[in-house]
Amino acid sequence: MSNNTEHTEHTAKPKKKSNPLFAIIFAILVIAGVTYGIIAYLYSQKHQETDDAQVSSDISPVIPRVAGYIKEVRVKDHQIVHKGDTLVILDDRDLKIALENTQAALASSQSNVSVADAGIGVATSNIVSSRTNVQTVDAQIESAKVNLWRANNDYQRYSNLIKDHSITQQQFEQAQAAKETAERQLDILQAQKESAQKQAAAVTSQKSVSTSQVSVAQAKIKEAQAAVDAAQLNLSYTIVVAQVDGQVGQVNLQVGQYVQAGQALFDIVPENSRWVIANFKETQLTKIRVGQEADIKVDAFPNLDLKGKVSSISPATGAKMSLLPPDNASGNFIKVVQRIPIRIDFTNANDSILKLLSSGMNVDVDVHLDSGTENNTASK
Repeated sequence: MSNNTEHTEHTAKPKKKSNPLFAIIFAILVIAGVTYGIIAYLYSQKHQETDDAQVSSDISPVIPRVAGYIKEVRVKDHQIVHKGDTLVILDDRDLKIALENTQAALASSQSNVSVADAGIGVATSNIVSSRTNVQTVDAQIESAKVNLWRANNDYQRYSNLIKDHSITQQQFEQAQAAKETAERQLDILQAQKESAQKQAAAVTSQKSVSTSQVSVAQAKIKEAQAAVDAAQLNLSYTIVVAQVDGQVGQVNLQVGQYVQAGQALFDIVPENSRWVIANFKETQLTKIRVGQEADIKVDAFPNLDLKGKVSSISPATGAKMSLLPPDNASGNFIKVVQRIPIRIDFTNANDSILKLLSSGMNVDVDVHLDSGTENNTASK
């Protein structure tokens, strides 16, 4: 019996005491987790963050306005240029010949105007001469009418005298001949007057034609002058200059290369033109408004403390603004959270900082939902 008792005492295990340190650590972890959750929740009510954001900028393409072969390239990759600097020079020999042709056409048009002006002067002189001829013939007609009147009177008188043989037959025939001669002379002068009048009308018409020719020649001068101006403008386009101050991108051009008018040769990124495009999820836009402040962290320069302000919100999602937007009406539909581009302008970045930021750099954006006058006004 004593053996059973001893065996029972040896097989019985002592009870483990509870470890208070484990309970304390567990409680601390729970409290820390709850605290972090509360802080994160409260923070999310006043902030919206995204790392889907990049530095953006204007990009000015260098585009020639005329086609031609490259004669000289005066820039290199990543070179700093200023507005008006010569970048590329095209071969201008063909355009110089075209300019000379237009200048020759202008000179010809100006000569035509001189010729037409001279024609007007000649026509004016001819009109004066024709009118003088008409007036001379009119005077001669009046004189011929007087002669005819006298010859008719003599003929009537001699006709009465011949009946009683008061005059000789020879005298009567002389009076009759004088009458007929006066009639013929009057007819000739009237015919001459009609011819002079027709000539005066023809000369007047010629003057009108010459005047019209002057108008046409003057219009040709304007047309030729416009052609000269266009040729001079095209010739000036053979020198491709920078339109903005900035930094050149990659230059893949060679002397002798043929370029088309409107062809983008390379790009210039203007100086001090930087902003951020942040692509927020559509579920994050509930409280984001234009005018709200934002913190910006650039991956390349983590020590920069940059500030910005929401300046605009895109009216469409990035997918809708893409080259091939999705069509959810075709095939099976899977709901995908869309992203909305938002532009954020820098508010505390000076020129030296903006020069450090290259277009396309990744940034982190934190928008303060409780800032901005427009947001406060909307909430009221």
